[in-house]
Amino acid sequence: MKHFLATISLILSFQLSAQDQHYKVTLLRANPGDLLNLIELIDQDISNFETYLENKPYLLRHSQGDHWDLMLIYPIDDLASYFSSLQTDERMESETIEKPYGDDFFNLVSFQEEAIVKGPPVNVFISALEKYRLFHIEIFTSLAGKQNELLEQRLAENQFYAGIEHRPNFIFTRVFGPSWDNFTIGFYEDMHDFAGPDVPFEKENQAAKEAGFEGVNYIGSYLRSLIAEHHDTLAWKVE
Repeated sequence: MKHFLATISLILSFQLSAQDQHYKVTLLRANPGDLLNLIELIDQDISNFETYLENKPYLLRHSQGDHWDLMLIYPIDDLASYFSSLQTDERMESETIEKPYGDDFFNLVSFQEEAIVKGPPVNVFISALEKYRLFHIEIFTSLAGKQNELLEQRLAENQFYAGIEHRPNFIFTRVFGPSWDNFTIGFYEDMHDFAGPDVPFEKENQAAKEAGFEGVNYIGSYLRSLIAEHHDTLAWKVE
C-alpha cells in the first residue's frame, strides 16, 4: 500500500505542475496484410534506437476501439536539438522512425498521424512503460473554447482516481501536429488489473466530490459536455 500511494503521489505531483517534457507520437495504420511486417520493421529500429534517437521509443499495438493499429511514442530531450540538421539526418537513417514523403516505408502504411506533445517527466514515463504491458488510451478533441477546462477535467479525474486508490493517467497535451487536443494513457499489468477492485459507491462518490465533481455519476457527462470527439482504445506493448 505504501508503494502504491507513493506512486500516486509521484504521478499527481507532475500532473499538477507545468509539463515541460516533449514527446513525439506517431499513429500508424498498416496496409491490409502488412501489420506484422510493419511491427517487425519498427521493432528492429527500436532495438537500435541509440543510433537514431536520444531516448527509447515504445510501440503500442491497439487491440480494440480506434482506427489506427500502432502508436509509437518516445521522449524528446530538447526540441531545438531534435529539429537540428544533425539529428534529423540521423533519424532518416532508420527504416521507420522518420521517413520522407514517398519513401518505400509507406508501402506498408495506409494512415499516419504525427504529433509533438507535452507530458510527464521522462523518468516517470519510462518507469511505467517498462513495467506495464496494457494501456488504456483516450484521445480528446475539445469543443471551441474548452481546451483549458478539458485539461482541468482530466486533472480532476486523476485526483478522483487517487481518492479510490487507482493509478492516475498520464496526460499529454498537443504542441503541434494533430487535430486533437490531448490524450491520456492509463497503465495496467493485464486485463484483471484494468478491471480493478470493487469500490463502494459511497467511497467513489466522496472521492469524486473531493476532486470537484458533483458526484461520481456526473464525471462522464461533464466530460462529454467539453468534447467534440473522443477515441477510446486498449493497447498492448509490443515486446
